[in-house]
Amino acid sequence: MSATAPYAGPSPIRRPLAAAALLAALVSLVFGLLLAGAGPASAHAALTGSDPADGAVVDTAPKEVTLSFSEAIAVGDDSIRVLDPSGKRADTDTEPKDLSEGSTVRYGVALHSGLPDGTYTVAWQAISADSHPISGAFTFSIGAPSDTTVALPSQEAGGGPVGVVYDIARYAAYGGFVLLVGGSAFVLVCWRGGATALPMQRLVVRGWLTLTAATLVMLLLRNPYTGSGKFADAFDLAGLQSVLDTKPGAALVSRLLLLGAAALFIAVLFGTYARREDEREKKDLTFGLAVGGGVVATGIAATWAMSEHASTGIQANIAMPVDVLHLLAVAAWLGGLASLLVALYRTPDIGSAAVRRFSAVAFGSVVVLAATGIYQSWRQVGSWSALTGTRYGQLLILKVALITVLLAVAWFSRRWTGRLTDSAAASEEASEEEPASDSESVSADPDPERAAQLARQRAALTATKKKRIRDADPQRSGLRRSVLAEAAVAVVLLAVTTMLTSTEPGRTEEEAAAGTPSASAPAAGGPVNLKMPFDTGGQNGKGTVRIDIEPGRTGSNDLHVWIDGSDGKPMDVPELKLALTLESKDIGPLPVVPDRLAEGHWSASAVQIPMAGDWKIDVTVRTSDIDQVTIDKNAKIG
Repeated sequence: MSATAPYAGPSPIRRPLAAAALLAALVSLVFGLLLAGAGPASAHAALTGSDPADGAVVDTAPKEVTLSFSEAIAVGDDSIRVLDPSGKRADTDTEPKDLSEGSTVRYGVALHSGLPDGTYTVAWQAISADSHPISGAFTFSIGAPSDTTVALPSQEAGGGPVGVVYDIARYAAYGGFVLLVGGSAFVLVCWRGGATALPMQRLVVRGWLTLTAATLVMLLLRNPYTGSGKFADAFDLAGLQSVLDTKPGAALVSRLLLLGAAALFIAVLFGTYARREDEREKKDLTFGLAVGGGVVATGIAATWAMSEHASTGIQANIAMPVDVLHLLAVAAWLGGLASLLVALYRTPDIGSAAVRRFSAVAFGSVVVLAATGIYQSWRQVGSWSALTGTRYGQLLILKVALITVLLAVAWFSRRWTGRLTDSAAASEEASEEEPASDSESVSADPDPERAAQLARQRAALTATKKKRIRDADPQRSGLRRSVLAEAAVAVVLLAVTTMLTSTEPGRTEEEAAAGTPSASAPAAGGPVNLKMPFDTGGQNGKGTVRIDIEPGRTGSNDLHVWIDGSDGKPMDVPELKLALTLESKDIGPLPVVPDRLAEGHWSASAVQIPMAGDWKIDVTVRTSDIDQVTIDKNAKIG
């Protein structure tokens, strides 16, 4: 049958319309449920209050300093430090005292008696229940504010070069898991012949190697990531032992043990299973591999669920299995997509039946993703304001948009798959005609060695012809392009998903922000609006920077930056950086790296202003590889 044969299935016009309607309903349901609200939830812990409060001026020296958090945290020596105006320790305890009562999480340190008047700095660092390091600093004054030589930490916990490498390893771990689990599932469920295909074997093995290497890196860097931020501490045996005693450390070690079982699974899948010819025996082995592989894959997915957002907050007993299902569905869909891409480009043998089976698996995975994603979104966001006003919510919107694009491209792939059904059969028949005649001529050759050589040559020639026939099929070429587009979107989607795992959930951020004013009583202030022209000296290097800081007081602030070109239209630039300095108190510069939201618009949330005063705001704008300028302006904050 020709490649242009009519497609026997739902109308190609009705199918995209039906898909669009279903997609719109799913998106509406997601964001509708986000508004439902629920009891308090938390994931990243957040500082909700302190005594003395941030920026407070007290008449007499307090006996202790206490900090309240939105959820349980892990603390160690020097997790809370109180420094006097000269930078010396003013607290007497190296390990904070647990003052928690009921649902209130509070830690404190005692202060030396007879402290003199002046401004004191409180610096704290801890690990939230979802394994992420958190830190911060604030000031209070005894008697009256004074100058202080203490420079507040410019690097957040989990930041710096160690944080960058750790985040890369986290992303690589997700990618390796997707290739390992999704590739194996693709071979067992969709294309059993792929067990003998070298490109498929390489894909799955590389997924295993990536996940194993990334897990080892995360285990070694866990101590400096949550502590000193120095690479040298990765090989501190005492620090490594302390990591093994934590929930994240136990999860990483469990993952390594499960990867040992996964290595055995891979050996059987591409060894014994690939060589098995008896169909009945192969069917039994398929069932055994599916069950064993499913158990191992579920266990590996659980190592994330037991140490990330799902393990803390409301309904953790429900959230953890839901998170496991979500991860497995992601792996089946995206890993299968990567496998299909490799098979279409690197092997000549995959037929339309395997593509159709993957289409069914992908549809089931999307259904599971929609159900589990709705629950996770409700649990971590919970309101419209958190959805649109927090970094977590904005990343979630981006993730939903990427899934929408991915589903749209997938529908085109599905249509190409339907057309591939008829054309693939014709190409298979054409490619199977020659081997029979080849075998007859080979058997007639009296020299066995020469016969074997001719057989190999003719087999290679047959495979080449078969590949050429299939590559010439326009339906197969269309499917290749469509799947390649899906894979490109999937890579970005995986990166955004990884960012979500290390971002404070919107519900927690809103609760912390709501609790801070009453607990900390920050100094009164108002929104700050600045407008600064710039000229980098290069082509199209002129424009205007507009900055809004809200609420414009001590404590947490939201910062928005807009850049307009000389024509007044939004202008994108390759790099934008800010720094805040309070020169009168020798504080700063405190770096701020905003995230790009849209063309000409950047934003940073939870920007900490530790003290009221006349702050200098430096803005660095780079418009090309060599054209850059730094401008500054002072603003009264607090």
